[in-house]
Amino acid sequence: MNAPQPGNGLIGFDNSYARLPARFFARLDPTPVKAPRLIRLNEPLARELGIDGGWLASAEGIEVLAGNRIAAGSQPLAQAYAGHQFGGWVPQLGDGRAILLGEIVDAAGRRRDIQLKGSGRTPFSRSGDGRAWLGPVLREYVVSEAMAALGVPTTRALAAVETGEAVMREQVLPGAVLTRVAASHVRVGTFQYFAARGDLEALKLLADHVIERHYPEAAGADNAYLALLEGVAARQAALIAQWMGLGFIHGVMNTDNMSVAGETIDYGPCAFMDAYHPDTVFSSIDQWGRYAFKNQPAIAQWNLANFASCLVPLIDDDQEKAVEGAQAAVDAFMKRYEEAQAAILRAKIGLGVAHEADEALVGDLLSRMAEESADYSLVFRRLSALPQAGGPETDGAVRTLFADPSAFDGWAVDWRRRLESEGRSDEERQAAMRAVNPAYIPRNHRVEAVIQAALAGDYAPFEELNAVLAHPYDDQPQYAAYQQPPEPDEVVKATFCGT
Repeated sequence: MNAPQPGNGLIGFDNSYARLPARFFARLDPTPVKAPRLIRLNEPLARELGIDGGWLASAEGIEVLAGNRIAAGSQPLAQAYAGHQFGGWVPQLGDGRAILLGEIVDAAGRRRDIQLKGSGRTPFSRSGDGRAWLGPVLREYVVSEAMAALGVPTTRALAAVETGEAVMREQVLPGAVLTRVAASHVRVGTFQYFAARGDLEALKLLADHVIERHYPEAAGADNAYLALLEGVAARQAALIAQWMGLGFIHGVMNTDNMSVAGETIDYGPCAFMDAYHPDTVFSSIDQWGRYAFKNQPAIAQWNLANFASCLVPLIDDDQEKAVEGAQAAVDAFMKRYEEAQAAILRAKIGLGVAHEADEALVGDLLSRMAEESADYSLVFRRLSALPQAGGPETDGAVRTLFADPSAFDGWAVDWRRRLESEGRSDEERQAAMRAVNPAYIPRNHRVEAVIQAALAGDYAPFEELNAVLAHPYDDQPQYAAYQQPPEPDEVVKATFCGT
């Protein structure tokens, strides 16, 4: 295979991570591919990044997106990190199939990483081939862009490219490369990598890098490293609350998949629930339900505890004092999360003012939904259209989502009584509810259908699904079918990492 060719490049790289010491990464170029072909370019994101979309879609730009050409200013590297995978410690992981091309400062002044996923072997690949097949690339493109449209902090998809090469998994499959954009790719596992080696110099350099890049307010705090921990905990609390409010299951919340920037990262066996149940698991490798829907807040706190242990030597020379401060920050996570989740769930049922009985009211609805296999997204979206003065005769659109429609009726009486105490008009409340309850999510069966069509050479379903999901809170009558849960023969019970 030939080496990547140099290119003029129309990307204004400024690579702060590449200026860290050599032990933070391995410098190497992507492995060129045989016959790259652009599947999709995210032109709005390209404009946001200040990159000429026309150039990216050109022959030279596609070569860059495939890893065949190195753009001017790019300093390709694979990042080193460690992590707990399903609770088991792995001292060295790293970018085994991804290469960071570099960083840019976007049109809004934000520093963003540009990374290729599926770009070939690296020193961290272990037994892997460093490649990605088409399915996971399309899944990450669809779901990450849907999350962005839903208002959830997330990595983004700039482009997807076919490689013209085959990838061997359980069978021979077409290869692809995803261009991912992130606030950064620093993970809890990045800190663990250096902490496990007792490399305090690297830990401090990494923490200072993250503070400068993501938490500049921490630099002025009395204890910058404790403020960093508190900042990461606050962002994670808000993020997980958003996941839970949307019925999103990450599927593989290992410490190496937790971004310290507070973004959703690493879309492997992820999924949105159809029928609600707190025990829901989709990941084919999560046999014991460690990362089940209901466990996500506690797992996030567990990951934060591991992050905190890395920072202890930096927080204070007095270990007892450092541990006390770190523990307080970790303990505060759950309260932050519960407050954020309570606010989201109140808004989802149309309440604008907090009341002490609201938690029980929402909990009762969720219990009934779980018992009656009600669709998570549709219940809340259709609830948004119900009148305050109503009953079973007006509530058919929601009632029919429950296996026993009468299970909704008793809750609806309590809900309407609570709405009366706020005194908002139907129009005001319904508009507020529609703004937080999406009509469209990337349902598993739709994503799977897109992948199967693409394997047959048809990308029209992929394009249409992306167009629908770009406006998740809008009524789109022409795409009403995309709101519907799967038919029994369409249900997707397991999702896969794709590695």
